[in-house]
Amino acid sequence: MESERAAQALERAEMMGLDGLALMPGPNLRYLTGLSFVISERPIVVFLPIDAEPCAVVPEFEAARMQAIGLQTFGYSDEEGYALAFHEACVHLELADTRLGVEALRMRLLEARALMRYAPGVELVPADDLYAELRSIKSVAELNAMERAVRVAESAFSQWVTQLRVGVTEREAAGQLVALLLTGGADGLAFDPIVASGPNGALPHAVPGDRPLREGDWVVVDWGVTVDGYASDLTRVLVVGEPGGPLARAHELVVAANEAACRVVAPGTLAEAVDEAARSVIENYHYGEYFTHRTGHGLGLEAHESPNIVAGNRQVLQPGMTFTIEPGIYLPGVGGIRIEDDVVVTSQGGMRLSALPHAPFVIQA
Repeated sequence: MESERAAQALERAEMMGLDGLALMPGPNLRYLTGLSFVISERPIVVFLPIDAEPCAVVPEFEAARMQAIGLQTFGYSDEEGYALAFHEACVHLELADTRLGVEALRMRLLEARALMRYAPGVELVPADDLYAELRSIKSVAELNAMERAVRVAESAFSQWVTQLRVGVTEREAAGQLVALLLTGGADGLAFDPIVASGPNGALPHAVPGDRPLREGDWVVVDWGVTVDGYASDLTRVLVVGEPGGPLARAHELVVAANEAACRVVAPGTLAEAVDEAARSVIENYHYGEYFTHRTGHGLGLEAHESPNIVAGNRQVLQPGMTFTIEPGIYLPGVGGIRIEDDVVVTSQGGMRLSALPHAPFVIQA
């Protein structure tokens, strides 16, 4: 159990008037306990009560992992099912008529119904913001993991671009990149990579397909990995042959927007000010309607977390916060440009964790 983190979470929970927290498999559970599980048909819930010892409902074959960090377990087998385990946990913790903080973005109807059945009168209160606040400031160890995730991603990408040739399909290229990432030190993918060539690049979340790379294509590549649980998330642009056409100007503007946003990152700056810095560069040259998404998002245990770098978010940046800066221009029927870096707020300002050049990577036609 990460005792200091758990204590901070419970302190915030008590300030919210909660009687405890219920955690599902996922990043918040990993953050507070160090344990990783996947959500499956076998429910797992870890309870952190304010005035009692933590415990868990868990399949019997996973109980030893919980017990190793000091959690009492209410186990169940596949044969008997989980109903009795939930009943015993709810009675043990006296959850009836309490206010229990839950992960609204993760708890399923399955777990919610079990809690409401065996803890009559329990109020399930969304507590996602509590975890977002805790996790937004990264420790030195967390930043080191993120830096390793960036280095692995950049090293594999640099090797990959030297192997690309005209005629390879987006899907084949993505598969080659994945192989290099997984053999180059990644624990896993942060998300499925995007390789979007030609007009497909105008779709910010395009899925790699069977379109082959052709001379004159601009190609958007968005990729990232996890290392020790922490993610990287990068985007660069390739060009097949000599850079030219309308996307050459768009590329210049996106690079300028990225750099403008990075310059304003500092403790005390509002998140929306970083978005405004990037957006104003693109809008000043009349491409504003083609910048269709936020400038960035938080990064850490998840590829998308707090803080969001978007208009209207008046969250104050603090040292240790990490997020992406990824302005883009997307011209329908033509293609797109996005340049994405991973950034940490330091006491002096903003520091890029990523180091790949912003210039387009040229693939020989």
